[in-house]
Amino acid sequence: MNIPGLITPRRAQAAIAKRRIVKTGTANGSAVQAASAVAPMLGVSTDIDADAGEVMDVVRSGLTPVEYGGTVTDGALLTSDADGRAIAVTFPVGANTYTIGYAEVAGVVGDIGSVNVVPGFIPA
Repeated sequence: MNIPGLITPRRAQAAIAKRRIVKTGTANGSAVQAASAVAPMLGVSTDIDADAGEVMDVVRSGLTPVEYGGTVTDGALLTSDADGRAIAVTFPVGANTYTIGYAEVAGVVGDIGSVNVVPGFIPA
């Protein structure tokens, strides 16, 4: 499902794959592909890959496609795996965990699912 809300431009600090979770980069106005659940998440890249230095769109709210990195159930709270793919949060969380939102459809590794982008934080 794709009903995006806020979409903002960011400059890719490194290559970012399509439909991946991204976080803020180190330079103003930049983004990098998320690589874990321990950093704040910004949003999800659109359906176009971005090379380093390119301006890309980031979906910051609403429903948007995202690639799954594991088995996800409808309604699961999602975070990022090491490749910026969406995975279900497992409870109890062992460390501070950042989230990107909630799954709108079930799926498995490699599926293009849908996330309701609502970034959040779960303290340990």
